[in-house]
Amino acid sequence: MESTNKTTWVIDPMHSEIQFKVKHLVISTVSGNFDQFEGKLVTSGDDFNGASAEFSAEVNSINTHQPDRDGHLKSADFFDAVNHPKLTFTSTGFKKRGSSDFIITGDLTIRGITRSVELNVEFGGIAGDPYGNTKAGFEVTGKINRKDFGLHWNALTEAGGMVVAEEIKLHLNIELAKQP
Repeated sequence: MESTNKTTWVIDPMHSEIQFKVKHLVISTVSGNFDQFEGKLVTSGDDFNGASAEFSAEVNSINTHQPDRDGHLKSADFFDAVNHPKLTFTSTGFKKRGSSDFIITGDLTIRGITRSVELNVEFGGIAGDPYGNTKAGFEVTGKINRKDFGLHWNALTEAGGMVVAEEIKLHLNIELAKQP
């Protein structure tokens, strides 16, 4: 029986960003991010194809650079941070799609509701840092519908348009540190 060499890669929060974008009043885009998060990728050796991933973000760390809006997003109208302090993602697949592209599928849980999502992953490469650590870089992008996760709050404009769009664009720049 062959033994498989497992390698764990942990998110370096100092060199990673978890961002989202949503249309406001249909005419502009509001961006935000989560400032506190953690995650890891487990691979067979240095081959990322077939890796497994886990990720979580602290809802109370949401930051859109507007304290009143951040407070509203943390409230029961949106994320309900008191009852659902974290959003989580657990992969169910990580498949190579090209020389540096992957598709990651998994279960995203927001506000206690879990849905399967598929995200695009671009592998940026592996490099050593000045401290002797091995790092891997990834850019992850995709879209989700906020209403699929119980984020139903909205208001209508004078013209009848939605104040906040349903589609949320996700953009994650992730740097992982290989664990010894």
